[in-house]
Amino acid sequence: MLIRMDLAQAVGQNVHRLRTAAGISLADLAAASGISKTTLHGIEQGQGNPTLSTLWTLATALKASLGELLDSPAPTVEVVRADDSRPQVQGEAVSARLLHRISLRGTVEVYDIAIGRNTQHSDAHLPGVEECLVLTTGHATVGPADSPTDLTAGDSIRFDAASPHHYQGHTADNRAILLMLHPDS
Repeated sequence: MLIRMDLAQAVGQNVHRLRTAAGISLADLAAASGISKTTLHGIEQGQGNPTLSTLWTLATALKASLGELLDSPAPTVEVVRADDSRPQVQGEAVSARLLHRISLRGTVEVYDIAIGRNTQHSDAHLPGVEECLVLTTGHATVGPADSPTDLTAGDSIRFDAASPHHYQGHTADNRAILLMLHPDS
């Protein structure tokens, strides 16, 4: 199996991320998988061209799924506009539109918030904490301090809250549902 260059980069980033998160050295992963350190280094650099068999072996050694090796990393900021075409289902009394999928082992805190016109600067939260905000009323600027996003009612944003971020409302009534996603420690 030959993989495309952009897929090779994603695989490399994923192998490095999973290996680092597991606290495994390159030498330990080489020993566990039976793949040379040189080959593993090339894969992590996005320069390798691993076969399907090699990817399965790596996934097993990393205790990960094949999909975790192949999938591109989620963006650090994901914005969904109210009028974006997203998967939607309709029931007798409820229609639901998927805004975000968030994988998490930990705790989710749900807040109903009002956002005033002053700018609130929030310090970085602990590593791994994410925020997901759905603006229900008004117009606000929300997100990482270095790239905040203008939102209107029905828009949503998800971002890594382990860096400084801010909130600023632009109308008299700005309301949102805020989910704070805390990983297990």
